[in-house]
Amino acid sequence: MKKLFRYFSLPVMIGVIIGLLINQQSTALFTSNQKTQPVFIEAAHKPKNTSQQQAPYSYSGAVKQAAPAVVNIYTSKIIEQSDHPLLQDPAFRQFFDFNGKPRQQRLQSSLGSGVLVSADGYILTNNHVIAGADEIKVALKDGRETIAQVVGTDPETDLAVLKIKLPDLPVITIAPSDDIEVGDVVLAIGNPFGVGQTVTMGIVSATGRDQLGINTFEDFIQTDAAINPGNSGGALVNPRGEFLGINTAIFSKSGGSQGIGFAIPSNLSRQIMIDIIREGSVVRGWLGVEVQELTQALALSFGYNSDQGILIAGLLRNGPAHQAGMQPGDIITKVDGELVVSGRDTMNQITETEPGEKIKLSVFRAGKILQLEVEVGRRPTPAQN
Repeated sequence: MKKLFRYFSLPVMIGVIIGLLINQQSTALFTSNQKTQPVFIEAAHKPKNTSQQQAPYSYSGAVKQAAPAVVNIYTSKIIEQSDHPLLQDPAFRQFFDFNGKPRQQRLQSSLGSGVLVSADGYILTNNHVIAGADEIKVALKDGRETIAQVVGTDPETDLAVLKIKLPDLPVITIAPSDDIEVGDVVLAIGNPFGVGQTVTMGIVSATGRDQLGINTFEDFIQTDAAINPGNSGGALVNPRGEFLGINTAIFSKSGGSQGIGFAIPSNLSRQIMIDIIREGSVVRGWLGVEVQELTQALALSFGYNSDQGILIAGLLRNGPAHQAGMQPGDIITKVDGELVVSGRDTMNQITETEPGEKIKLSVFRAGKILQLEVEVGRRPTPAQN
């Protein structure tokens, strides 16, 4: 038996070894072939909320949630008819006995939208919706109407706060606008052309839009949701019906919607509303300077070898900056030790500083860097037309 085992064991062992070698070569070949396969990049799985997972075919839930808190605003004011130029001549008026006759008057009406943001009747809207109005009427979606009082306005952001007195008011839920991303679905709710409450849908096209020349302080959400005259002051909401911003303006050559609309973000709107309710107006820091963006060519003309900074183009006499020794032609390079990257960001930083606080400015002047300490003043409220 031992001889027979030895006789068969040698071929078996050789076969096993050959089998192992073939298996190893085939494994290596398979691995080599695998490396030549195309590599697909797959999106990483990210958990999403329920509404996003469902990809709703209808936003009726969001509209039911938000629409009751979006109000129609009707304003009216009495304006005098302009006279013919001849009627402004005292001799002509006396000759034709116009002196004792009152000027003709007419009632001018306009419309807009607003958003109920608190149960005690505070409404956010645009300043241009109610500016100059003698009477402001608010109509709710449930059919109730009442006269609104102006709590305060902020023309520099084009926001206004109204208040009404009615029981059981619907209130919109405010969402933080800094969570918004380009591509998010949004709904615009308002009263375009006075046809009644209307809802349009679009996406967020951009955030942080500024330098548009619409307001003094700009930080807009751009959307392609259709916004038309009468939508101003209405709500921009997310698919859950939460408030994201106040619809304010459109970019249009024809006067109609062309898919470029702008809304004031909820974070900014909320802060402005709080300031107006507490102080009666918005409190902003102020230096009393007129600034200009610094270009490389402009910087070199002052002997400054950088384009980081802002140029002081003008000073208000006896304003905070003038009293601190600042001069026209100075270039602000740092504010409280931070490099100046953008003129707009720097001025926003100053406006957010409490009046009475002191800030340190690094200023380039005549080839030298000077250190100035300025006590921030309170920005004057602009005169309204």
